[in-house]
Amino acid sequence: MAEAKIIDDTPISPVRQGVERRNSLERHLQLRPDAQDLKNRHILLDTAAAPALQAKALELERQRATDNLKKGLSHRPDRDTLVERNILPDSTAAPALLEKQKELDLHMRADSLEKGLQHRPSPEELVKKGILDANESPLADA
Repeated sequence: MAEAKIIDDTPISPVRQGVERRNSLERHLQLRPDAQDLKNRHILLDTAAAPALQAKALELERQRATDNLKKGLSHRPDRDTLVERNILPDSTAAPALLEKQKELDLHMRADSLEKGLQHRPSPEELVKKGILDANESPLADA
């Protein structure tokens, strides 16, 4: 028995797919963003220059920004000047440790002041040494 070969003669791209495809394209065209939205998202260049000049204009704009940045960096004060103006801390400690270093410095100063106050002479001793007058009150200034 000879088997009969069946040939499929259906079109590869039926007409129905063509209509769906056209509808899909129309739908996508309706949903596409407008030119201003593309300019806001930096997809389109926001310029009135001719397309042939847009690339050169963009290159010039970048060069101008680079030049301005180099100029600003060349006039920037050095670290020593910033430390002198109390803008940067005079420390070589890691940035994560600066807060603890400030706290330690504050406590050390407080301890030094407390130690100095404990060993200060009494008003009577200052009168004996001639630093204070006998009728001058040391608490009057406080």
